[in-house]
Amino acid sequence: MYTTYFGLREMPFSITPDPAYLYMSPRHQEALGHLLYGTGQFGGFVQLTGEVGTGKTTVVRALLAQKLEHVDVAVILNPRQDEPEFVASICDELHVKYPKKSTLKALVDALNAHLLAAHAQGRRTVLIIDEAQNLQPQVLEQVRLLTNLETDKEKLLRIMLVGQPELAALLGRPDLRQLAQRITARYHLTPLEPHEAAEYVGHRLRIAGGSPDLFAPAAVSAVHRQARGVPRLINILCDRALLGAYATGHKQVTPEIVQRAAREVSGLPERAGARRFALADAVLVLGIVAIGAWWFWREMRAGAPASAGPVAAAVPATRAPPPQPATAAAQPDATPLTTLDQLLRAAQPLPVVLSRLLAVWGASPLVQPGENVCQALAREQIGCYKSLGDWHNLRQLNRPAILTLSSGRGGVQHVLLRELGVADALLETAAGAMRLPLEQIDLLWTGEFLLLWRRETPESFIGPESRGGPIVWLRQRLAEAEGRALAPPAARTFDAELRDALIRFQAAQGLDRDGLAGPRTLIALSNLRPLPGTPTLAPTDSSDVAHP
Repeated sequence: MYTTYFGLREMPFSITPDPAYLYMSPRHQEALGHLLYGTGQFGGFVQLTGEVGTGKTTVVRALLAQKLEHVDVAVILNPRQDEPEFVASICDELHVKYPKKSTLKALVDALNAHLLAAHAQGRRTVLIIDEAQNLQPQVLEQVRLLTNLETDKEKLLRIMLVGQPELAALLGRPDLRQLAQRITARYHLTPLEPHEAAEYVGHRLRIAGGSPDLFAPAAVSAVHRQARGVPRLINILCDRALLGAYATGHKQVTPEIVQRAAREVSGLPERAGARRFALADAVLVLGIVAIGAWWFWREMRAGAPASAGPVAAAVPATRAPPPQPATAAAQPDATPLTTLDQLLRAAQPLPVVLSRLLAVWGASPLVQPGENVCQALAREQIGCYKSLGDWHNLRQLNRPAILTLSSGRGGVQHVLLRELGVADALLETAAGAMRLPLEQIDLLWTGEFLLLWRRETPESFIGPESRGGPIVWLRQRLAEAEGRALAPPAARTFDAELRDALIRFQAAQGLDRDGLAGPRTLIALSNLRPLPGTPTLAPTDSSDVAHP
């Protein structure tokens, strides 16, 4: 109902676990990294827990979307089964044939034969059990026995238990200690922090084609407070808040709208005055629908396309195509559509584009069991920075970046931004290098980007808790930025003088003046005197660029 009103392609806060909308907070990256480790050659037994609605199932869907090579995956979504039913479900998922009235031994034998055949073909088999806290103890014991299916060098079946915190308590029982001892990696997914909740809301709005400005900053804070950082509750609350803003004719969600939405979602009774407002809102909604129906009927009678006017007015200006001259309206140019289609076909999944970005940096991180690529890069003092922004932000950062593109059908793909000009950009894609106008890329780019940056200190954040060498380095770089000498001895603690110098630098660079040295500020400092071998977005002479 509200999508056209706010210029959205689809509802951004659906509670279905759509990987296209997965917001990869650091803890979600950790969770996915643990699951990816479990699929590897030496992966064994992985446990992922988290409160209801924190995104466990969505992380699992993101793993399945990776389309891992030489990996067969069986997913058990309903663990409330007895032992024969459980093993039969695994066989069904892996397309293992067995007699209809098989004993448990016959089922296990058939499964073992299949796993041995898959292993001989160089394939790995992974079993994912969702809602694993509902497994009966005797079924968990059967899970333990399945881990005994192995060769001399590796397990034939890699198992992942995904469930609520009760799963950890269940595995803590003395009679299940043998199973608990076999778990090689554990991770607990916690709710989002306030700043992550703001990024989460903005991320979902951008994927749906909208602007993060649909929610006032104070409204996002209210959402986090009411939802306690749980993504599913954030989705429910934001969806109801957008409906409330639409019903009352607001173009932006306010804290008051969030509070009212929270009362409606929780089911708590409202005061009499609030009920009167709710009734007025309902009448307003009916009025809007009636007017819309009348307008649609009138336009159809007149032979005009019913969606042309309102949709054009509802699309945010930042993502809308540039206005065309009146002469072009009668004969629209199909070239941009063809170009965008080519770009979408040439975009690739994130792991492929990430490997290309690593090649640009000349980095070959050794990923240890239980960690992700960014953690491995951190050992080489290379940081990962993922955020939402625009072309101005990318010019400030001046680093090659992975851009997230939306196809408008709920899916996302990625391309590598290698050069950024005034009006165009050079992208590296599966079809080679493509130079396109920024206004065309804007039609697909969600605003999300991921880049790498080389840290000059062991820390990626310098604040009041920092001490020693990083503080001295920061004082020296800020002094260089202001063209002054740093008088010895340099203080080794974060004080008011250092904070004021940071604020002056941030103001000069057009950054948020928070007086803290986070990734954006540290990258801006390093841009004053880049380290040798640092790739940037500065244009270079390219002769092999395709102009689709």
